[in-house]
Amino acid sequence: MTTALLDVRAISLRFGGLRALSEVGFSVNSGELFSIIGPNGAGKTSLLNCISGRYSPQDGEIRFEGRDITRQKPSKRAAIGIGRTFQNLALFSHMSVLDNIMVGRHHLLKNNLFTGALYWIGGAQKEELQHRRKVEDVIDFLDIQHVRKATAGTLSYGLRKRVELARAVALEPKLILLDEPMAGMNLEEKEDMARYIVDLNEEWGMTIIMIEHDMGVVMDISHRVMVLDFGRKIAEGLPEEILANPHVRKAYLGEEDPLLEEPEALSA
Repeated sequence: MTTALLDVRAISLRFGGLRALSEVGFSVNSGELFSIIGPNGAGKTSLLNCISGRYSPQDGEIRFEGRDITRQKPSKRAAIGIGRTFQNLALFSHMSVLDNIMVGRHHLLKNNLFTGALYWIGGAQKEELQHRRKVEDVIDFLDIQHVRKATAGTLSYGLRKRVELARAVALEPKLILLDEPMAGMNLEEKEDMARYIVDLNEEWGMTIIMIEHDMGVVMDISHRVMVLDFGRKIAEGLPEEILANPHVRKAYLGEEDPLLEEPEALSA
């Protein structure tokens, strides 16, 4: 049997009397592009925050590569290969694009308090060159060569979203969490971002969990889809199964659930 790369087991998250997640469970296998959809306030970002370590669920368990990471800090999760982007941009606005992306590789640096001096003499320059080459590969992949020296805060919204993706990719994650990567983009920018995400999955071998409101994109590129509503999982399956699910259409699209229609209407 294939061991799931990520296994989320019945996690619940509460903020005082507000229950953000209620016993949500799912698994993602290595190489999957797994999407999470649902109406605003359904708990999607809260779920990603639990996986990345920003939130700690009160109940349940999160396992990555078979290891329990439920109580690990975000830095530890980044070090073992979990990267993410944010719904609201989290770039260093006054830093260059290149420096923002380099931040994504900080956990890969080998020097520490005890070996720093000797390391700087013997290997720092060589390692710096290796990191720069990796970053340049990411820059080339995402077609942002022309802004590599620009200040991040001066870029258009679409380009800033691409830079934030570049920083997450520079971490060389095994699993990357994308929180609405296409929000606020025009059609052309969305098409480009969708292509980058598919290529990261298929060519770079990254497992992806994506939150996205554009149903067309989700259904076109996802291997499997999970639906949340009011903090609960209401469906999970192939894109075509999700599209055909009447409970999903009611929760997400506001359509009437045929299972709840009046008997008279059904017999008419």
